[in-house]
Amino acid sequence: MNLLFVAPRYYPCVGGVEYVVKSVAERLVKRGHDVTVLCGEPSIDDPREEWINGVRVFRWPVWAPGDAYHIPRMRGKLKSWLLKAVKGCDVVHFHSIHSVLTVYSLEALKECEVRKVLTPYYHGSGHTAFRRLLWRRWRSRVKGVLPFVHAVHTVSRLEAQLVKRDFMVNAFPIENGVDEWILKLSWSPSGYVMYGGRIEQYKNIHRLANIVKTLNSDLGINLELKIFGSGPFIDHLNRYLMKIGMQCRVNPPQPFEEYINNLSKASLFGLLSEKESYPQSINEANAIGVPVVVVEPWGLNFSGRSRTLITRLDKSDEALAKEIAAFLDEARKQPRSEVPSWNQVVDVYIEKLYCPQEN
Repeated sequence: MNLLFVAPRYYPCVGGVEYVVKSVAERLVKRGHDVTVLCGEPSIDDPREEWINGVRVFRWPVWAPGDAYHIPRMRGKLKSWLLKAVKGCDVVHFHSIHSVLTVYSLEALKECEVRKVLTPYYHGSGHTAFRRLLWRRWRSRVKGVLPFVHAVHTVSRLEAQLVKRDFMVNAFPIENGVDEWILKLSWSPSGYVMYGGRIEQYKNIHRLANIVKTLNSDLGINLELKIFGSGPFIDHLNRYLMKIGMQCRVNPPQPFEEYINNLSKASLFGLLSEKESYPQSINEANAIGVPVVVVEPWGLNFSGRSRTLITRLDKSDEALAKEIAAFLDEARKQPRSEVPSWNQVVDVYIEKLYCPQEN
């Protein structure tokens, strides 16, 4: 097959969507398929082409205030490039309706006779008052292109429900996988709670810090807190950590292998975010066997997995600390969860999304 992926960013940019696209694209190339990735790049003024592990990557200049929106520049040239690139394509897979680049590309190609697959990564709303306001209009624009899509794929059952609720479209949920080598790792707890990802207020990392402090001061558990990531809430979070007497500070994102090594040694991975789609960090922690704490409603995607505490944000930090303390004792007795590899997930992509058998 000849496939074109459209995504907000691409490797070496670190992020959940970027990691998923890279994982799928490189495995398709290894199976003999041709894959081109069109992605946004805010640091360039002119389009740039390169090859990464057999994948043709075409980076397009975008505006990305706050590392969001990914608004394409030179849209006339972009449309011409898309119409040329799609010739001979069997499938175009569009990733993230939160990206203007993705939705614009879908609009440009909506009349083309090529199979179109869309993975929205839809959270149901924006994460700030301003972004929630923008979504009121952006949602209608997305609705306008959905009739031209052959398959809508979501990364979780909850996301499929949100897509059905807000767009009246049936979606096919296929959960993400993990790298094959991660499945061979063992959990080796080394006395710290870990968070890795975007540093945003809605991620509630400050509440995780409160919980770790309570675990140590009130419940006699000696745990450090390690935070890795980037985002607009870093300065505020660092000031808050100082205020409550926590010694840790936010560390920059790590190379993937180093991140996984740190994850494998965490006594607990915490993600208390208000909104998520299907966070890869939880998937990877589950695969290694690291105990995780997540919250409803999105955390229900991981129901049935062992070493996974699903709780609620309406509880106090003190109540959450007590719940986590009891959970950590129990988690050690449980087996690790069953998580699919990316090769297994790509098999399903090909069968269900790219080459479905028509009845």
